[in-house]
Amino acid sequence: MRTVRDAVFDILRRYELTTIFANPGSTEVPLLAGLPDDLRFVLGLHEGSVVGMATGWAIGRAAPALALLHAAAGLGNAVNAIATARENRVPLVVLVGQQDRRHLALEPFLAGRLTGLAGDYPVRADHPVRAQDVPGAVARAYHEAATSRGPALVVVPMDDWAAPFDGETVAAPVRLLRPAAVADADLAPLVELLAGARRPAIVSGAGVGSGWAALVALAERLGCPVYQESFGGRAGFPQDHPQYGGVLPGERDELRERLAPHDVVLAVGAPVFRQYSYVPGPLVPAGTVVALVTDDPDVAHRSPADLAYLASPEAVCARLADLVPSSGRGGAWSRTHGHSPYAGGPLRPTDVLRELAGRLPHDVALIEEAPSARPDLHALVPARTSFGFLSAAMGGLGFGLPAAVGLRMAQPDRPVVAVVGDGSALYGVQALWSAAHYRVGALFVVLANGRYAVMDGLAERHGGGKAPWPAFDEVDMGALARSLGCPAVRVETYDDLTGALDEVMPSLATRETPLLLDVAVTVER
Repeated sequence: MRTVRDAVFDILRRYELTTIFANPGSTEVPLLAGLPDDLRFVLGLHEGSVVGMATGWAIGRAAPALALLHAAAGLGNAVNAIATARENRVPLVVLVGQQDRRHLALEPFLAGRLTGLAGDYPVRADHPVRAQDVPGAVARAYHEAATSRGPALVVVPMDDWAAPFDGETVAAPVRLLRPAAVADADLAPLVELLAGARRPAIVSGAGVGSGWAALVALAERLGCPVYQESFGGRAGFPQDHPQYGGVLPGERDELRERLAPHDVVLAVGAPVFRQYSYVPGPLVPAGTVVALVTDDPDVAHRSPADLAYLASPEAVCARLADLVPSSGRGGAWSRTHGHSPYAGGPLRPTDVLRELAGRLPHDVALIEEAPSARPDLHALVPARTSFGFLSAAMGGLGFGLPAAVGLRMAQPDRPVVAVVGDGSALYGVQALWSAAHYRVGALFVVLANGRYAVMDGLAERHGGGKAPWPAFDEVDMGALARSLGCPAVRVETYDDLTGALDEVMPSLATRETPLLLDVAVTVER
């Protein structure tokens, strides 16, 4: 007899969802026991790491990934990672186990009150009415995740897997095409705006994806600077290009000052404009016209732009590069930063980042989760490909280590480096076991200062008195890594740092074992 489980396995094969990231619970055993050999199970030791690894896998493959969570406990533990996937616009299919449908009304042990547990972060959350609706729900989740670029959840009671599925209909299309072309007539208002601009600028964001060539062609046609959105999850423009102008400030007064020279600002794949601390006043100076191109409906609908396009950024930029007349402008806008070279004494984050930048291969995938060092990383480590800077756009911690593991699994020939703070690493440290067990050759550079340095700085600037949280310099990241099976090296001096980097970098693309560098750094003021 053909079962719901059989039908779902066929769906997973059809959409190449054959790698299952999971931390199993009892309600998932009927699905997983006797898993077919062509389906791969990847164990994570915490659900945040499970979804984080799936997120990295999806980024690396540019396609939806599959995660499996256990009822309320698993889904609850994974909510931060699900929120990060939504903000980073990463497509995920998330199956969530549930107790046996036949006695859910009695709220048995491990029955989950799952409706709304992940909030509004899933692009779809489905509770199939019948067991026979599960295969269609999984197929629809795949399409919803790919279309909306976010996590789609399907809750499956444990007895559904054994239910019969003979002669049933899968309520979802086999193929779903998403044409991305744009008509020249529709672009006419934007062409006119850009052609008439005296001092245009572009703001690039994570929504550009890997389609850099079209945006580069447009920027060179306009002869204008290209800024990176603030707090973005991915670089949107080559940061070694002479027209790259740096990262936009995250506060309105500084943003207005940066954009003051420009009469037209075109945001591509980025919201208008992401901020952090609230500062009163408008986002842009009076008289500056803002246009937006995004394929994210939420961004399009909330952005205070004068002209907005809900369309493929790559398709729009490609046509604009042909339709907009050449400005004849030239020049370089690369911003210089005054970071002094190593002068002896304890290592600073800037010392580590400078030495790292000088050795990174061009095609490196660099995952960042070191909030206090992020400005220095932007200044010292330019993203030269679309994988050259990846971060958690949501801002919650726990992304860096598991995302690096998943991305390297998806692209085993690409060098992968995660630069994380020790405070950040503690939120996803379980991923190191998965890296070691599955022989994932990523490099984890942990900037260990034994404190939440970014929070300390915020408390000082707030001026409300001493922060109540202590340092945690007793934590030994190297020992934690080794306890999870991941090799680790302690770095305390400049010679330690350069020696470790010189040893590991030549094998970064081919190594089959992970390595964590536990780098002791001082807090820069």
